[in-house]
Amino acid sequence: MSKKLHHVAIIMDGNGRWAQLRDKPRTFGHIKGARVAKKIITYASDNSLKNLTLYAFSTENWLRPHEEVSFLMTLLGRYLKKETENLHKKNIRFSVIGELHKLPVNLQLAVQNTVDLTSKNTGLHLTFALSYSSRQEVVLAVQTIAEKLKSGEIQKFQINEDYVSQHLMTAGTPDPDLIIRTSGESRLSNFMMWQSSYSELYFTPVLWPDYTTNDFAQACRIYNQRERRFGKVFQQNEKSFI
Repeated sequence: MSKKLHHVAIIMDGNGRWAQLRDKPRTFGHIKGARVAKKIITYASDNSLKNLTLYAFSTENWLRPHEEVSFLMTLLGRYLKKETENLHKKNIRFSVIGELHKLPVNLQLAVQNTVDLTSKNTGLHLTFALSYSSRQEVVLAVQTIAEKLKSGEIQKFQINEDYVSQHLMTAGTPDPDLIIRTSGESRLSNFMMWQSSYSELYFTPVLWPDYTTNDFAQACRIYNQRERRFGKVFQQNEKSFI
């Protein structure tokens, strides 16, 4: 990975369409998508990326048919049960952002087990966004800050961008340098809207089940060809390792 690429976030989109194009049930696409996610995680870890966030399940996804939601919850649970030891062996630290209390209890326990087991690992920091809404994340942060302000714990002048960031679910994790979305859609869909203020966005028509490590590497290379100014004017001289 590039010296300047520290955090990549991916909106994994297109599982259902991929399955429908093959006259398969949507669940077939989710199974294939999970396999792709595993490959991307391994590639990111092997290439020394520090942070990878995967948008696995949004709050809007709860509105999908019950059978599909139930399957996704089961699939996530199976993934964690099967892969937790592998993540630990690869020195990957696992965490989750989202309203976890809305997940089935058995999945909550599986998530916590993986988080606890890998908490001291120092390699790739892998984050799953589960039952996640960026708007709700900001609302919850504002509510917490408002309570602190009301109780006198803080003063109004102490509230700034950094203070708000410290109260988001992603506190302690750098904002994404690059956000990738598959399937051809060109929007963030309620994903890390606060954190993406200066992120580079990369949209690809490739459906997630067809996504490869070569596609991922290409997105990283294109990122490294861009000049991130953050509103300033300067030359970016750092070189990519990809």
